[in-house]
Amino acid sequence: MCSKKYNETLNDEVRWTRSKTDNFNGAQPTVTSIIVKRQNRHQSPSSSCSFVDNDDSAMQKSNCKNFISASSNKKEWLSSSLQHLLLRNINKNKSILYQFIVLYLVLNIICNNLLLTTLLPCVRADEFMDAPGARGHYTPTWAVHIPGGDHVAQQVADDHGYVLLGKIIDEHYHFHHHAVSKRSISPSSHHQSHLDTDDRVRWSQQQRAKSRQKRDYVKPNRQSSLSSSRYTNLLNDPKWPLMWYLNRGSGLDMNVIPAWKEGITGRGVVVTILDDGLESDHPDLIANYDPKASYDVNSHDDDPTPHYDMTDSNRHGTRCAGEVAATANNSECAVGIAFGARVGGVRMLDGDVTDAVEARSLSLNPQHIDIYSASWGPDDDGKTVDGPGEMATRAFIEGVTKGRNGKGSIFIWASGNGGREHDNCNCDGYTNSIWTLSISSATEEGSVPWYSEMCSSTLATTYSSGGQGEKQVVTTDLHHSCTASHTGTSASAPLAAGIAALVLEANSNLTWRDLQHIVVRTAKPGNLKDPTWSKNGVGRRVSHSFGYGLMDAVAMVRLARTWKTVPDQQRCEINAPHLDKQIPPKSRLKLQLTVQHCKGVNFLEHVQAKISLTSQRRGDIQIYLTSPAGTKVTLLTSRSHDVSRAGFNNWPFMSVHTWGEAPHGHWQLEIYNEGRYMAQITQWELVFYGTENPPQPDDPPRYGFDKSGLDSDTYDGEMGQNVLEFEPGTAGQWRDIQNVDNNRIDVSQRTASNDLTGSACRSFSGDSKCIAPRIRNQGFLGGLWTYMTTLWRRNARLRTRTD
Repeated sequence: MCSKKYNETLNDEVRWTRSKTDNFNGAQPTVTSIIVKRQNRHQSPSSSCSFVDNDDSAMQKSNCKNFISASSNKKEWLSSSLQHLLLRNINKNKSILYQFIVLYLVLNIICNNLLLTTLLPCVRADEFMDAPGARGHYTPTWAVHIPGGDHVAQQVADDHGYVLLGKIIDEHYHFHHHAVSKRSISPSSHHQSHLDTDDRVRWSQQQRAKSRQKRDYVKPNRQSSLSSSRYTNLLNDPKWPLMWYLNRGSGLDMNVIPAWKEGITGRGVVVTILDDGLESDHPDLIANYDPKASYDVNSHDDDPTPHYDMTDSNRHGTRCAGEVAATANNSECAVGIAFGARVGGVRMLDGDVTDAVEARSLSLNPQHIDIYSASWGPDDDGKTVDGPGEMATRAFIEGVTKGRNGKGSIFIWASGNGGREHDNCNCDGYTNSIWTLSISSATEEGSVPWYSEMCSSTLATTYSSGGQGEKQVVTTDLHHSCTASHTGTSASAPLAAGIAALVLEANSNLTWRDLQHIVVRTAKPGNLKDPTWSKNGVGRRVSHSFGYGLMDAVAMVRLARTWKTVPDQQRCEINAPHLDKQIPPKSRLKLQLTVQHCKGVNFLEHVQAKISLTSQRRGDIQIYLTSPAGTKVTLLTSRSHDVSRAGFNNWPFMSVHTWGEAPHGHWQLEIYNEGRYMAQITQWELVFYGTENPPQPDDPPRYGFDKSGLDSDTYDGEMGQNVLEFEPGTAGQWRDIQNVDNNRIDVSQRTASNDLTGSACRSFSGDSKCIAPRIRNQGFLGGLWTYMTTLWRRNARLRTRTD
């Protein structure tokens, strides 16, 4: 058994590798090494075993070596025995099917036993959970709630030997203790108990590190030829001709030049980049640099200058800042969309990212900073479900309610780069939040980028990098240099932040919700190609890849000039009756919730479906929500890498696709279980955000719709803004591009305020009558064959999606 002090850290990944010479053609698959990959920027790869404490280190190292040696002996014995079994059965005159099944079973047993005999004894249970903070090591910092004020917080820190790092949000402070290990697998209960027993402290929590990834990528790219737009000679910045997303015209850029010609450049607006630092003395940034919008949360000082290393890994923030506010017409590098705005940077990703670090960054100087731009988030690996912690959530709420003198801070977020991993941005609690303006990417040709994630919380899109041969984004870089290779949704969010700065100059009285309304009404499909384009219940075109389309800078500026502040946000929550419904493999469950009494919400903005669900393999679950107007929204797609058993615990899947619709009527939730394990839903509820009265005085009092007039028109490359269409019969629904089989088992149950009680029906006839299920006993081999053929069909569909 491995020592309990075997080091588990956030940035350490234990992975098993086999020798390159091994193969499965008769040779046994042997595990040859254990590699601990340390991704921390400041540390080099360590040895196979590392320990938190120095005490008895020799004995601990010996225990770990003995453990690895014993595990290797077990694996060799197991592998040789199974190899013998495999050869005995395959070398005889057996059928091809029989040999195939034996091979599959033997390999499955080998893999499972390798996991059970080697990895599991040294890994705690929470290593297989992805709840917020579950994988992170404990840091020597605390978040502490002290109502007495700054002087009381300083007294508490002095009395218990802490260093007061600063205030996080109102009455919440950031403490550091030098006697606590920088990286520990267990909390410091001794220090925690001192704070717990202090009457001046209302709440305290030792901080755990989180995995937060920048949303760009490194990919070789051949630059296309220079733009031939008539605007290429407009500025003398040397990289201006390469900025195709701003100057190619014909409705195929972000439409910022007409806004500039109207005198709108972002003057008086302050934007800060939450990232890995900012090169404040860069010649293309120094004129617009704002020290009041800058801070180093990692080192606790006012200088956000990034840490330089051999690979320039901390270039991300400087690149994002240049997109927003690089100086125009100064013969340096490029130009920012809001080149008249002020820009700052927060260094917070170059170290342990804890809940307190995020909260301090999100709440920096909220009466001075207008827009916070973030191009990072939880791992885009297709298996993580994570979001802001308690303190960061408080910071979001404080920002939208008190920031900008009560008008609300603007939080703009990159939607994620997990497309290749079949990730879904609704599993990211930052882009999935109602408080953030989530931005996706489109390629130069208007296609969905290979890294893009589909989800229903994306509000709009800007251009970014694409595949081989497509242009990327031009911006400032480290060492006072310039780059034409900024990529991913990391490049999209700052472009949106720059456009938002132009809009705020046009109308500084806009609230955070006003800006989202303006985005929805002015975004355009442009040249965007996506088969999921559809119309919602009020006639707005929307896509799961692009939201409401490309942001249009001048259209937003012009609408902002005459915009009236939207009515106060109303919230209505409808809880479904208690249920405990199982979802068998290869089946679906239908649940219905009738909304009758949300009198305060007549015009929807955001909709959340809070769902608690258990599953042996979370990635097999797909979730759809259909509104009373017939708008079908995909809340969750299947994620092939997500093998977690954690399920979802009251996770708020958010959608903006029903914006402007009425919530009243029957809402239908469909849950598909694509796997071979049982799933179970235990709770769900709907939360509606919106207004009681029309958002604008000249809007119709109520948008009508006709269920009989539902259509499924798709839009591909259609021009024009997303203006409202007030005709009946304009609702559409999204077609499932994964081609879910029509012969699946159906498990339906209605839950409403006037429930129809009774047993669930497993399948239905053509006239919707319930048919009793006919269960066929296929036997072990028949069941295995059915599973493998179904898996083959599913993989074929996935390959079709990626081709």
